[in-house]
Formats: sequence, structure tokens, C-alpha cells
Amino acid sequence: MHIAGLNKNSLLDYPGRVAATIFTGGCNLRCLFCQNSSLIEGLMPELREADVLSFLEKRKNVLSGVCITGGEPTLQPDLAHFISEIREMGYAVKIDTNGTRPEVLRELSEKKLVDYVALDIKTSKDLYRTLCNIDIDVDKVDESAKMLIDGAFPDYEFRTTVVAEYFDRKAAGDVAEWLGGGRRYFLQSFVDTNTTFVGRGVLHGQTKEEMEAYADILRETIPEVSLRGID
Repeated sequence: MHIAGLNKNSLLDYPGRVAATIFTGGCNLRCLFCQNSSLIEGLMPELREADVLSFLEKRKNVLSGVCITGGEPTLQPDLAHFISEIREMGYAVKIDTNGTRPEVLRELSEKKLVDYVALDIKTSKDLYRTLCNIDIDVDKVDESAKMLIDGAFPDYEFRTTVVAEYFDRKAAGDVAEWLGGGRRYFLQSFVDTNTTFVGRGVLHGQTKEEMEAYADILRETIPEVSLRGID
């Protein structure tokens, strides 16, 4: 496992649980709004897997969950084995993924290794390649989304970081049609920082009013839609 970071205590990364969050290095996308470019470009120091597992063993009476995020965790060739070791300690496991490797999700589902999946939906299908800044196979994301909707994992969520230039009411409608029947969806507004791939001032977040409008559109096909990180 290429482990590039560890948050030892989080109340936000795993809904309903006090969790540790493990950051894996590397990603197969180059999303324009990404604020974890240091993880993607391999600029973070690597943590020893044994040290991370040792920490989790010591904290298993305090923590109840582990979130594995990135980067993109499904790129790690030994992900299933790593999760198996975590589960043997009694932890519930959540992974955050961009959904581009459904074959890995299928393996994790068949082995019953993951309790919660958060699938990042970047935007509507027609804008995906532009926002991800790479020739992505959107059908792979679609396959992953269908697995979640069809019950491959005990619990899941879809979520979108709303970038004003790439998500509007039409995009919300397209996503509502695409992911109709899904269980849960979270929208969070993009926050401009100098750590994105494009730098400051190029991309923008959305107003709370527009975010509420998008949520209303999504609620036409998805029962539970909420805003995150917005007062």
C-alpha cells in the first residue's frame, strides 16, 4: 500500500462513526478542482503500512471506523488484503472512490470487505471528461454507480463537489436521471484554493440558493439529498 497520510481522528469522514482516515497516494484522474494534488503527484512522504496498522490496533477501543481515501484507493494492488487486516481488528471500513475501477469494487463486494462506499460524481456525463482533465471512460463510473444502487454494499452515498463552471441546473437534471433510484446524495460547494491544478480564481463555488435548487432537482429521483459544509 502506498499510504501518503493519516488523520488519526475524524468525526466527518465516516458518517456516524469516529474514524481514522487513511490517504492513499496516486490517482488516475486530474480533476481541475482537485485540492489533493500533492497526493496525486506523489509529493507526500510515504507512511509504513506496518506503522499504520499498529496505530489502528492500539486505537481499536477508541475508534469504530476506518475511511480509506485518496488519491484513488482502488489503484492500490493490495487494497483487499490491507482492508482484511483492518477488519480483523473489528473496524467498519469505508472507502472513497471515483468509480473508475468497478472491477475492484466488485472484488471488495464479493469478499464483503467494505461497509460504506462514497462515490464521487464529478458532474453530468457529457461534462465528465472536461472536468476530469483526462479521457475517462464514463461507462466505468456508470457501472460502479449501478453496483451501489443494486445493493452491492451495505451502505453508500453519491457526492458532488459543485464547481459553478461545470454544474448547473441542467447538469443536476441529467445526474438525477442518471442516478435515479439511488439512496443518498450529498452536494458540497467548491472552495477556491491555491492547491488546485488550475490555481486560484479560475473555478468558483456556488451560492447556497443555487445549491438548494440543485438538491431539489436531485430529490425528484433520489430520496435523501443534503448539502454539506454550507451554513
